[in-house]
Amino acid sequence: MTDQNRACEAVDAPVIAITGGASGIGLEVARGWIEEGGRAFLLDLDQGSLDRACSELGSAARGVQADVTDAVSIAAAYATLEEQEGRLDAVVNSAGVSRPAPSSDIPDERFSALTDIHINGTQRSAQAAYPLLRRSNRASIVNLSSVAATMGMPQRAAYCAGKAGIDGLTRALAVEWAGQGIRVNAVAPGYVETSLVAGLLEKGELDLDRIIARTPLRRLAKPREIADVILFLLSTRASYITGQTMIVDGGLVVDGDWY
Repeated sequence: MTDQNRACEAVDAPVIAITGGASGIGLEVARGWIEEGGRAFLLDLDQGSLDRACSELGSAARGVQADVTDAVSIAAAYATLEEQEGRLDAVVNSAGVSRPAPSSDIPDERFSALTDIHINGTQRSAQAAYPLLRRSNRASIVNLSSVAATMGMPQRAAYCAGKAGIDGLTRALAVEWAGQGIRVNAVAPGYVETSLVAGLLEKGELDLDRIIARTPLRRLAKPREIADVILFLLSTRASYITGQTMIVDGGLVVDGDWY
């Protein structure tokens, strides 16, 4: 293959943008997208994690430091993407945090900060991506929701509210942007083997034995298992699916085996 042919292939390769893309589920989505011949543009707050992720993924990955709580930062990141890649075909909004706190005591600014990351951050990214996605013939967005959107979880009111907000935002964007050929869906994982979950386990804010006992498949998910569902929803194989939240939780929310 000539250098010219390689250059043409790179230009024709579909491009994905992933917030929170330097680790966890976002990184696995990037890996799978590149394996399928695409290019990945990672947005993340942690420059060190971005550098490691791009080094690991190789030449098909680029990264830019961005903060989903800052509209200017997100707009600049997508402007850089347009300059470097010239196209955008898919977006995964996976940036998120979990900071458990008693609802009776959580300060207003802490509650607002968490919902800002999840709801407003997802909206900021989708809005900034919109002009580029309109040009694609396979445009698709997948937002990261959670089983927390449909379950009551103590000390996680802000997280539950944020994820439920993502589900509502997903449905609204799907209807509004369908005419522009942009599909919008969400994936709601249960508990996944990520650094976020590991950190909560280390702090004693999660009980692994109880989680596994409550999950019919009796284990946590691997990040790639969630990523594969996201990649399906982004693909043309899911071309008639929009406005949906797909739960991927090992049966957690449907388990009625209490009697």
